[in-house]
Amino acid sequence: MNARQRRGVILLVLSVLCALGAFAGVVVVISDVQAKVGPEVTAYRVKADVAAYTPLQPDRFEKITMPERWLSANAVRDLSAVTGKIAVTDLKKGSLLQKDMVADRPALESGEQEIAIMIDASTGVAGKITAGARVNIYATFDDEGRGKGAVAESRLIVPGARVLDVGKLTPIDQRGSGGDSARAYGAREAVPITFALTTADAQRVAYAESFAKHVRLALLPKDGPQASPKPGDSTYTLDEDKTK
Repeated sequence: MNARQRRGVILLVLSVLCALGAFAGVVVVISDVQAKVGPEVTAYRVKADVAAYTPLQPDRFEKITMPERWLSANAVRDLSAVTGKIAVTDLKKGSLLQKDMVADRPALESGEQEIAIMIDASTGVAGKITAGARVNIYATFDDEGRGKGAVAESRLIVPGARVLDVGKLTPIDQRGSGGDSARAYGAREAVPITFALTTADAQRVAYAESFAKHVRLALLPKDGPQASPKPGDSTYTLDEDKTK
């Protein structure tokens, strides 16, 4: 082997050693990164904006994976934990789903029953009434067909009614007859609202929904005591102001 061949062998050996050193360095770097990042786990991201108090279903979220060390302990890792619950705040597209973003739907208490009625969207809801809210339910009756001496009046039929669920805006058939849900007095859209009421209050609401000219809701404050109506304040007629 001449000198040129020996130099070639030496260069080849050095190249192999350098390649092995580089490979070892890459392995060390990868191992270090993996050690710092840790294993990947499953999480869920919001596909599209979800309004507060909307019932949650699995198709509203997409599955992703990310390093466990970067995921908060409050993150949702199993969608079965949120199915059937509601969002407690507006969920924005791309947000990581957290446990404190959801809550159980309001449930019936002992002695209560569910009753749902259609409420005119423009006069009774205005987007501010949500599940868990407390409202006063008012009904306005005209004097038509109520006998001699009857006057139009507004009546508080249920004070402090608890809202269980607020449905989606729905077109209503104006050709029917009855209360806000079908009476042809100009309403074009309504929202189904479900209340938790006693039997007596449910009967009052059902009567008003069928025979009142309008049924309206008044939202009560979330915090603080709920004021009870004073004697004589549960009904109102225009004549009361005329005599003052």
